[in-house]
Amino acid sequence: MLDGGFLKVRRDRVRLPDGTSAFREYIVHPGAVMIVPLLADGRLVLERQYRHPMGQVMLEFPAGKKDPLESALACAQRELREETGYVASEWAHVGVLHNAIAYSTEGIDVFLARGLIAGPQELDPGEFVEPVLMTAEELDCACAEGRVTDAKTLIGLMWLQKVNQGQWPVNWIVSPSARP
Repeated sequence: MLDGGFLKVRRDRVRLPDGTSAFREYIVHPGAVMIVPLLADGRLVLERQYRHPMGQVMLEFPAGKKDPLESALACAQRELREETGYVASEWAHVGVLHNAIAYSTEGIDVFLARGLIAGPQELDPGEFVEPVLMTAEELDCACAEGRVTDAKTLIGLMWLQKVNQGQWPVNWIVSPSARP
């Protein structure tokens, strides 16, 4: 139906369990990553950016779509550097979330990143992102007050809390791409 530069919209005729057929419309997405960056002092790196579909500036964890043939980890490393200027010496894959299973194939690989080293942002043309530092408690309060409504950020905070409480073990790997 629509083959855009980023998304593709499809309309399939499907056979239902009762033998009838129906149409299902959905978005084909290349996949994405989200990073929960952890500073040594316990603060988190988030970002503010205008999101056109919402018509407002949103607060969220750094994230971005995977390029063709790009691994999830390579994408996470690239997106963190481009959007925030930070590189991380250690990474942990927490899981995959599907935030819109009724109408999108998008899977978002969620990573924790620590051992952060600050550097300059490397924003894409037309990208305007403001890094924001918050404690997990401040972010939790912003979520509870409805100031953060981005699904991936809400889930990222919850997963971080599970990791911090020792309920979800993670395996940290050393990044070969960290700045010296």
